[in-house]
Amino acid sequence: MNDIEKKEPDYALGVDVDGSDSIDTITALVAEDHQHEIKLRTMSWHKTAFLLAGEQVCLAIMAQSWSLSVLGWVPGIITMILCALIFWYTSMTMHKYIMKYPQIKDICDFGYYIFGKSKAAWYFSAFMLLANNILLIGFHILTGAKVLNTLSDHSLCTAVFSVITTIMGIIMSMPRTLHHVSFMSMFSSACMGIAIILFLVFAGIEQAPLYGYKGNYPTDGLVRTYAFPRPGTTWVACMNAVLNITFLWVPQILFPTFISEMEKPQDFPKALAVLTAISCILFIVPPAIGFRYLGQYSTAPAFGSLGSIAYKKASFGFVIVPTLIIGVIYANVTAKLIYTKTMGTSRHAHSNTAIGWGVWGLIMVGVWLLGFVFAEIIPSMGDFLSLLSAAFDSFFGFIYFAIAYWQLNRGSLFAGLGKTTLTLLNVFIFGVGLFILGPGLYAAVEAIIDDYSTAVTPAFTCANMAI
Repeated sequence: MNDIEKKEPDYALGVDVDGSDSIDTITALVAEDHQHEIKLRTMSWHKTAFLLAGEQVCLAIMAQSWSLSVLGWVPGIITMILCALIFWYTSMTMHKYIMKYPQIKDICDFGYYIFGKSKAAWYFSAFMLLANNILLIGFHILTGAKVLNTLSDHSLCTAVFSVITTIMGIIMSMPRTLHHVSFMSMFSSACMGIAIILFLVFAGIEQAPLYGYKGNYPTDGLVRTYAFPRPGTTWVACMNAVLNITFLWVPQILFPTFISEMEKPQDFPKALAVLTAISCILFIVPPAIGFRYLGQYSTAPAFGSLGSIAYKKASFGFVIVPTLIIGVIYANVTAKLIYTKTMGTSRHAHSNTAIGWGVWGLIMVGVWLLGFVFAEIIPSMGDFLSLLSAAFDSFFGFIYFAIAYWQLNRGSLFAGLGKTTLTLLNVFIFGVGLFILGPGLYAAVEAIIDDYSTAVTPAFTCANMAI
């Protein structure tokens, strides 16, 4: 932490977060970075918007129809809209705080400052970041294996497909700057968009879905939708559906790293506005249409409910691109944290040296291999995503930013009606975080216990995992 403390300017909490001192500090940080051989602070807000969209426009969108099938229209849509509003507001709070401390490089530094320059908070945040990202890399390796299984009619052992996905991920992750990764993100978003459009077309033209969790059509009756959860729906199922929605709307764990590589971090709200607009459309409209045509037969991902194998392959096949590129984004942020701590302030940290690239390559291989192991040993990645949402998103989507608001405004929390309203909103956000961490974590663990009480998929399996 010494390097953080040495560079820290003398800020006083509660001052104007957009003051000239922050801009001067940003200018100095950019100038220092541009003296290095490998320059990090190079992204415009346009490239940041591409990167944000590439990370957010993902397969999890196709699990939202299942969430609606559990919750029904009213609780489901309300949950989605609340998550959208909270996402935008907490992201803006994060940006305001980072503008006060522009030397923040990642969520670990963010935690360090909001908890009063606590090294314990830094290491806690680092552990949470590494655990969250490596598990998500594992999820994307498993998804890649599912896609290849589906496209090839299970022509190879599933573990072999996982190895292929891992190798491809390692190769694509070698660029050290997010500037380069942002170009990949454009293709990621486009391919996921095509997959979603194809799914909606196929779901609309089919007479009925083929498969649902309660049996093939029409085992569970004709397709129908409903306003509220169906009779017999358990609390654990409803909570996991809420966590599934929350997981999609809480990507802020990566945002400080993205902001730290912008040439003008003050422009981040422009990129955030683009992302919020895209998310509000893609995270609500396609899932709603999917629920309309699949009803109680909705699966996660919804591609699995399509009746025609050709339709599944045509739509699900495009998912391989965002699967790899989103894994690359998480791997870059993860490796960068380890690399920075390992190399410190040596010239290898920001130069094209054999040692620098060698260490970067070894770290990247290690990160993907850990993800591969988790992908192979976890019986149900869907339930573990609920666990991720409860354990990590509770902090990095809610609790951290309520605390950041308090740090920014302490001494004037109830100065007028407007500030009082915002303070109460942040109390609500803090409470939501605690609820997700408590009852939400319990529901996620219960679902995992249920997994292990039934037949568990063996580790490093060759079994067909096609949707």
